[in-house]
Amino acid sequence: MKLAVSGKGGVGKTTLVAFLAQVYERRGMRVIAVDADPDANLAQALGFDRSCKIVPVSEMKELIEERTGAKVGGFGSFFKLNPKVDDLPEKVAVAKGNTCLMVMGTVKTGGSGCVCPESVLLKNLIQHLFLERKDVVIMDMEAGLEHLGRATAFAVDVMIVVVEPGQRSIETAKNISRLAQEIGIKRTAVVGCKIRSESEAELVKKSLGQIQFLGYIPFDQRIIEADLAGRPPFETAADLIPIVEKIADQIESLKQSEKNNLSAD
Repeated sequence: MKLAVSGKGGVGKTTLVAFLAQVYERRGMRVIAVDADPDANLAQALGFDRSCKIVPVSEMKELIEERTGAKVGGFGSFFKLNPKVDDLPEKVAVAKGNTCLMVMGTVKTGGSGCVCPESVLLKNLIQHLFLERKDVVIMDMEAGLEHLGRATAFAVDVMIVVVEPGQRSIETAKNISRLAQEIGIKRTAVVGCKIRSESEAELVKKSLGQIQFLGYIPFDQRIIEADLAGRPPFETAADLIPIVEKIADQIESLKQSEKNNLSAD
């Protein structure tokens, strides 16, 4: 299973990723959780010890220079566009139970879309995770799709867009869905967060038009308290895990329907 999770800032992407990682781990699967959001806080949501200093891959200067053959921050130099990355998940990921965490970090040099050693290594690493690994991969992204090249996009089973009640969040979801289809992602679906009632969930669902609604994590004060205390939401609100189990089942149904469509073709 390869999932990319996106949405407007603050809607609950990291909460959903943490719950999904827990669900898949409980099902006996090995999970690689990828934090590709510049506001990286997935480690806390997954329950990694605060004393565990996780260095983002984009800040591993020596590694980047070794693999690409170019000095970080340099201009006008030649470097490898296809660096070796297949051994990096075991080298740079931090493990807790059957879940491994990789923090991508951000590229701080150049403009958006720049081709630099850092960005080349990150994109090749993400492509390897989605195309080559047999693990469950769940990537916590920002609202843009910069981390996903076209080759990677075809390997994404489902692009999940997280929304909260509100028109701006829903419009962001529609834009992400459109962009995802343009780069080749076949399945886009929405999960709601911070929803207070079934009627509110129904309003969100109707606002999405043709985008499939997989379910929602209800508003729960315990999730806010977990964030403030630096604890995983699936520990403080463990009774919400069955809700996310159903969302995971819906995701699996989407993947299976895609397989069936390909077989029919």
